[in-house]
Amino acid sequence: MNSEINKKIEEMQILEHQLQNLLMQKQGVEIEVNEIDNAVNELDSSGGEVYKVLSGIMIKSDKKTLSKELTERKKTAEMKISSIEKQEKLIEKSALELRKEVRESVSKNKK
Repeated sequence: MNSEINKKIEEMQILEHQLQNLLMQKQGVEIEVNEIDNAVNELDSSGGEVYKVLSGIMIKSDKKTLSKELTERKKTAEMKISSIEKQEKLIEKSALELRKEVRESVSKNKK
């Protein structure tokens, strides 16, 4: 019985590690969304020429085209966040089930 409990605990640790990785990915994508929002705000308030950085080089760009690119990048990033959140929920559910099983197994072994 102890090896079964240990196996479940190891599975829980793996799930927790996966959850941490997902949270870091989500945080990175959320930062990207904030940066895009800031860029859109700056773009909207700019009256003159606009530039975008491409591989470390500033290139003159059309305001409308740049706005469209930023909107698409934001949509993609938001879809990534949604996907990560779905994965988070699945992993959290699995981890909860494993915790419950471990508690029940430990309770049975104490008796």
